[in-house]
Amino acid sequence: MKDIRQTFIEKLHECNQHKKRLLSAKSRLNRVMPLDVKSYNALDDTMISIIDQMVFRFSKLQDSMGEKIFPSLLELVGEKVKQMTFIDRLNRLEELGLVEREKWMSLRRERNEIAHEYSFNQDEVVDGINLIFDRVDDLLDIYMVFYRYSFEKFDFVRNIRNKKVRYWE
Repeated sequence: MKDIRQTFIEKLHECNQHKKRLLSAKSRLNRVMPLDVKSYNALDDTMISIIDQMVFRFSKLQDSMGEKIFPSLLELVGEKVKQMTFIDRLNRLEELGLVEREKWMSLRRERNEIAHEYSFNQDEVVDGINLIFDRVDDLLDIYMVFYRYSFEKFDFVRNIRNKKVRYWE
């Protein structure tokens, strides 16, 4: 069985990869955002792929944080995570000053709206894309709070980072 610390390091690496790809997609989309229906319909396949990458990486980062980073971090600080609901976990993380529960839930609702958006109503599709684009920085800010906390709190995270292992690239 894997050590919780090794699993945590692997999940931080996974989140760093999502962060890197999300930042790349956002940077490439800056020149076309915000979209309206006309500009959306004028996008070529490459730009649509970049939008897909942004939405996918946003979702994956949020999922990885909520399903892996949150419970692992709580376990590392001595919480009995298996007995906690997701809301209980968020409440405890909020007590630790790591996330605002309502902000996280808002991001999750917004992500779910676009993740399930196969509407024929292009206004809804465009609104969803614009919303996710606008919320990327909020999600990344939350991730960075967790990353910094982990770096400051856990020697094993600092040790990996200081060894410049490829986890952090």
